[in-house]
Amino acid sequence: MSTVEMVASPVRQATRAVYAAFIMLGFAGSSWAARIPQVRDHLSLTPSRLGLVLLAIALGSIVSLPLAGQIVAHFGSRRTVTTMAAIMFFALSGAAIGYRFGVLPVMIGLFCFGFANGAWDVAMNVQGAVVERRLGRAIMPRFHAGFSVGTVAGALVGALAIAVHLSVTIHLIVVAALVAVVVIAAVRSFGPDEDPSAVVPDQPAHAAAAPSSRLQRTLATWREPRTVLIGFFVLAFAFTEGVGIDWISVAMIDGYGVPATVGTLAFAVFLAAMTTGRWFGPGWLDRYGRVPVVRVLALVSVAGLALFVFGPWPALAFVGALLWGFGASLGFPVGMSAAADDPAHAAPRVSVVATIGYCAFLGGPPLIGFLGDHVTVLRALLAVMVLLAVAIGLAGAVKPLPRS
Repeated sequence: MSTVEMVASPVRQATRAVYAAFIMLGFAGSSWAARIPQVRDHLSLTPSRLGLVLLAIALGSIVSLPLAGQIVAHFGSRRTVTTMAAIMFFALSGAAIGYRFGVLPVMIGLFCFGFANGAWDVAMNVQGAVVERRLGRAIMPRFHAGFSVGTVAGALVGALAIAVHLSVTIHLIVVAALVAVVVIAAVRSFGPDEDPSAVVPDQPAHAAAAPSSRLQRTLATWREPRTVLIGFFVLAFAFTEGVGIDWISVAMIDGYGVPATVGTLAFAVFLAAMTTGRWFGPGWLDRYGRVPVVRVLALVSVAGLALFVFGPWPALAFVGALLWGFGASLGFPVGMSAAADDPAHAAPRVSVVATIGYCAFLGGPPLIGFLGDHVTVLRALLAVMVLLAVAIGLAGAVKPLPRS
């Protein structure tokens, strides 16, 4: 075996492992989402109470994300994802069993699910950035496309489980076990989180920072202008993506008077367009650079939203959903890559950016719901266009750091 092949083989293995981590995290989340209606009916939850139950996932993630930088820096991305996969198994299984007994066990399970999701997310993005640097080309958007593929697969399996009358408990426990087994086996191929070449010359490669030093570095990261700006850039795109996932179907049904199946189809178009953009995006990023690409895509998403909100016919709204999803595709993964440009500070910076970005998933649904009560859900989507305009202005922050 040649030297090139010896070097390339571990990178290929790490690439496959990162894909597995992204796909299975999406699969787990959408598997739970597919069974929400059955859980709601069993617990007799009103929409407002269901919203509070689902908020437990976001709260768990928000608690986890600020700590994730230190967790990954101390334990490494491989051990972090392994541990979080085990926690997610117990969390999802707990919610699947607990819903038979009441709301509280479900909320506890979902909070732990969100906690595991947050740290897992940061760790796999850190490892994804390592693979991207070692390959020497953009691949992060394709990892996020893998997450989208996982969500589609989870939704389809969930629909099949419902069709064959498989119980929520059995379905989700099997999913939790499958995810844990696949991920724990796959991440053994993760590489070291810091490239040897990135180590500071005056510091031994094996030297580890003291816990107090890591904490100080994490706190200092929150004061870095570039990192915070990237965080708000990611927040704008996360809001764009999250609102589409949560509200496209409702907006189609209420705003255009279409049947529920047509509203669901619009959601599928949005998700497929976003997956497509993430798959083909690396080539555009390598050719044209991060900043021009994300600015153009933000404009595409704005155009899609305008067509979706103001289109006179449902057919045009479908075109709008396609453009909206396509334009929203690269913002989040590009932000993660930008946060991880410096290998020595990747973990805390990705943690900060993810924490800021995830606030969109925490505040997006209630904001659109509140506006929808006053101006209809369809018109409330105009709020997304405002944040996309902010993202266009902040796009310069994702420009790659100069290589030393």
